[in-house]
Amino acid sequence: MIDRDLIKKALAEDLQGGQDITSVATVSGSEKVVADFVSRKAGVVAGIDMARAVLEEVGLTDIEVLAKDGALVKQGEVLMTVRGDTRAILLAERTALNFLGHLSGIATLTRIWVDAIAGTTCEIRDTRKTTPGMRLLEKYAVRMGGGTNHRMSLSDAALIKDNHIAAAGGVAQAFSKVRAEFPSSEIEIEVDTLDQLREVLPLKPDVVLLDNMSPAQCVEAVSIVAGATKLEASGGISLENAKAYAATGVNFLAVGALTHSAPVFDIGLDMRAEK
Repeated sequence: MIDRDLIKKALAEDLQGGQDITSVATVSGSEKVVADFVSRKAGVVAGIDMARAVLEEVGLTDIEVLAKDGALVKQGEVLMTVRGDTRAILLAERTALNFLGHLSGIATLTRIWVDAIAGTTCEIRDTRKTTPGMRLLEKYAVRMGGGTNHRMSLSDAALIKDNHIAAAGGVAQAFSKVRAEFPSSEIEIEVDTLDQLREVLPLKPDVVLLDNMSPAQCVEAVSIVAGATKLEASGGISLENAKAYAATGVNFLAVGALTHSAPVFDIGLDMRAEK
């Protein structure tokens, strides 16, 4: 996946209308070099196409891609090699690494969560807790890590939460208003208690979000629903207890940390002379 507008903005941000004064002073402008993008640790890579597009944006064309998005890579593995003008490579370096490291970090963390619930039918799902302007890329990285996407935007589907319920005057009122206004849209509704779950079930929501419920409560919720709707658990979920939640029979675990707390994946750019 490539966002060329975002790449242009990132490069412009790096130059601030000027030039790379360090490279201009230290590199004559005629040098050619080979540079390898190297993984400093093991994990899942994402953002290869973005990094390649950054290189292309500064005029580099001799690019060899050695790893695909979604691939498990080893420490020390070369992900991509570029040959060309030294100044151009140095100009693109940080922007390319920023995208590649950030997106690979999301994909790697997602894979850790997916592995944590292996053996269940539950899916790890992201949220809208994304970096402004980078939602499509970050949610793409979640998919590369084996996770699934929740709605991309507020217009994709309805998610009725406590503030909507308060504004509408109740659970049933909020649901009825959304259904009347947007009859073809998927509706997910948040509940805080099992009594609320029983109240909303006759409304036939597409998904019910179980907010801050324990695994034991989730087991009971699955029993109450009996397959009539899908269930998503959210709040209080960690890597340590994810398997316990997934084993309750809920369909999804909502994990905002996939996008808002993923550590950057360590990738470096190693320059070398052509052999």
